[in-house]
Amino acid sequence: MTGFDGRRAAGIGFALVTATALVAQTVAGVHGALPGVHVQQATVRPAAQIAGLATTIDGILADGRLAGSQKRVVVKDAVTGEVLYNRNGTLRGNPASNEKLFTSAAAMDLLGPAFRFTTSVSRTGTVAGGRLTGNLYLRGTGDPTTLASDYDRLAGAVAAAGITSVSGFLGVDDTAFDAVRLGPAWSWDNEPYAYSAQVSALTIAPDTDYDAGAVAVTVRPAARGSRPTVSFVPASTRYTVVNRATTGAAGSGRTLRVVRAHGSNRFVVTGSVPAGGVASRRLLSVWDPSYVAADVFRAALAKRGIRFSAAPVLRRATTPTTATRIATDSSVTLATLLTKFLKLSNNGHAEVLVKAIGRKRAGAGTWAAGTSAIRTWLAANGVVTSAIRMSDGSGLSRTDLLTANQVTNLLRAVRAKPWFPTWYAALPVAGRADRLVGGTLRYRMGGTAAAGNVHAKTGSLTSVSALSGYVTTAGGRRLVFSVIITDFVAAGVKDLEDRIAVALARSGSAAGTAPQSADGGGTGTAPGAPPRSVTVPDDPATAVDESQLECSWVGAC
Repeated sequence: MTGFDGRRAAGIGFALVTATALVAQTVAGVHGALPGVHVQQATVRPAAQIAGLATTIDGILADGRLAGSQKRVVVKDAVTGEVLYNRNGTLRGNPASNEKLFTSAAAMDLLGPAFRFTTSVSRTGTVAGGRLTGNLYLRGTGDPTTLASDYDRLAGAVAAAGITSVSGFLGVDDTAFDAVRLGPAWSWDNEPYAYSAQVSALTIAPDTDYDAGAVAVTVRPAARGSRPTVSFVPASTRYTVVNRATTGAAGSGRTLRVVRAHGSNRFVVTGSVPAGGVASRRLLSVWDPSYVAADVFRAALAKRGIRFSAAPVLRRATTPTTATRIATDSSVTLATLLTKFLKLSNNGHAEVLVKAIGRKRAGAGTWAAGTSAIRTWLAANGVVTSAIRMSDGSGLSRTDLLTANQVTNLLRAVRAKPWFPTWYAALPVAGRADRLVGGTLRYRMGGTAAAGNVHAKTGSLTSVSALSGYVTTAGGRRLVFSVIITDFVAAGVKDLEDRIAVALARSGSAAGTAPQSADGGGTGTAPGAPPRSVTVPDDPATAVDESQLECSWVGAC
């Protein structure tokens, strides 16, 4: 048996170490002193010392853009649990990606920080003269970090085992999870996009953000009047391309669209790109990621001269219990994966963790088993589960319901966990431009008292916006907060969330929490922030306004 444990750790590991170092002192104050770090514990201050907080937050929530919307805001002392502000704290609402707070915390306890996903290749039959009289089986357990290079290493292990040909087929084993690929109440019009990729136990990512179940489609201009070139990562024979696009004159407009037809891996490219212009890259979901992953592995075997006699080569099959393991590829640890999961708000990571929890706790890799186990864990960790509904792990489901009060309960409870410093460091950090530190908050609240201070999870869907996490006041008080706003029709309300977070960070100082000015009053933008723009939807049949989605999903952060 050949193992590849620990590969891919360097990139994420460095980011995790960097993030942890940046926040060590703050974590120590919230959680208790870290080993080797001496921090004097602040005395808990009475609520009177942040007088004016209610007036400030009430003023922010009076913004006309919130007329007719549902506003939920809770602020508590992280140590004592004292409620410092409560607006509709028990009112349920869709949390969007704030759901990932619950999923990630439960996974750290139920799976453990050292948990790894595995992908293995096994064989049946015997090997003689280089020929395997039997079948090969590729089995996944949900690893979202598996790249084409990892499948190539697995293929190398097959060759190293002396196999040059296979009399049978390549079994595609994704049975660690059920066959339900899309989550409960996910919107049908999100299905072509990478942030709504199909969830499978056997999958492949196109990049080191680990957008499993997606493909990066790159369109490069050619000579004027010619078809642009279209390429895919990962490359696979499972795709077909209908290229109707053209290369326009230099400096002409860009009207490119790339659409995957529902129920297939048929990609239709239309519109125009300017000659001499930059390439366009778009992440789209694939249909049946299990077969795409297996095809990439098959191609890696073929590169080494390993051929199959059976036709078709790929067949969905369960690995027999009597099969001989040839090699195993292991992901980075869950503790390391948290950085890209939470910083970049990766939906696929949340869902494979839910199904992995279900498989470990109940023997079923399903959403029902996973969310049931998470609810049981939440009930034992400060959350009143009768007040919430958890349908998936990412918050994509429109039937997810949380309350700001229960979110703050969770934020307080996990401070006592031994893995809390790792989890806290993995949350996006306001105003920190490094992508793997600031994450979805990298271009928010820069140059304010919240920058480098607020560690919080964002949440963004059409008419849903949320921000929940931790902040230390200017007076040294540690707070947890949750802001969940739904049912608004304005273009966006994130600046209002930022104003609340900045007000909390400023509270307890001589400047107090005076109401912010009309222009945002220090909500701030991190240096080098790109303008926030609406991405034109790829599917003309749906007027999807992507400006309200998580910035990491649409390439804006």
